[in-house]
Amino acid sequence: MASLKDIRKRIDSVKKTQKTTSAMNMVSAAKLKRAENNIRSAIPYSDKLKEVVSSLRSRLSDEENPLFQEKDGEKTAVILITSDRGLCGGFNTNLCKRVLEQFGDIPTERLTMTMIGRKGFDYFKRRSYEILGNFQETRPEDQINVVREVISQCIRRYENGELDKVYLAYNHYRSVISQKPVIEQLIPIPKIETESPDEREVSFEPSPEAILDRLLDKFLENRVYVSWLDSNAGEHAARMTAMDSATKNAGDMIDKLQLTYNRTRQAAITTELIEIISGAESM
Repeated sequence: MASLKDIRKRIDSVKKTQKTTSAMNMVSAAKLKRAENNIRSAIPYSDKLKEVVSSLRSRLSDEENPLFQEKDGEKTAVILITSDRGLCGGFNTNLCKRVLEQFGDIPTERLTMTMIGRKGFDYFKRRSYEILGNFQETRPEDQINVVREVISQCIRRYENGELDKVYLAYNHYRSVISQKPVIEQLIPIPKIETESPDEREVSFEPSPEAILDRLLDKFLENRVYVSWLDSNAGEHAARMTAMDSATKNAGDMIDKLQLTYNRTRQAAITTELIEIISGAESM
């Protein structure tokens, strides 16, 4: 049975942990607010870009641009967006497991991966998949440069016949307590659904083909960038939820340890009283 001193040390240790998790909860809440603002700022441009690309594509056939053309092969690339830090529950693990489930049937020599975030790299580095890119601890001001590098590499390999499909995997932020793992096809670009299809007669200068060629790179970069912002918000929400649960669990543990401490102390006092009384009676 633990001594009173050991129990007291345990209580102090748990209280320190509780203070840490409480502070991390508040920090994540503040970061989540900023991440939500970043998403709200990025969505209008992203929606308008989708409308323009959809309008231009409706005026052309898919054969006029290689990024629209479907291929039959299995050569696949996955862009995986995870966090650089842990302590956010199953946020990263659930997404990585989902990627393994979906692409587990593809031979490893036909699947390449690009990692954005340390946790995804840590999960897959011991497996036999080829990792072409590994971007960790990226500063916010450098995110767009990373996205451009990743997309340019994927487009080049796709046009050269080295890839048949490119997928994007990330966590979609739905609410503070809900983040959904998402795997969506990036290249070839699938049909874009818009609320109000553009059926106007429009004259283009230069041609729709030339405009679309310039816009598709931006469109793909924007999809990855917005998904990265989405994943960042989900990370902070998951960490806030995990730290809130850890803080509550620490409080419950402190209560149990305090009860154990009181009972042990009471038992020690009772034992001492019995020894005193027994000694007095024996005199």
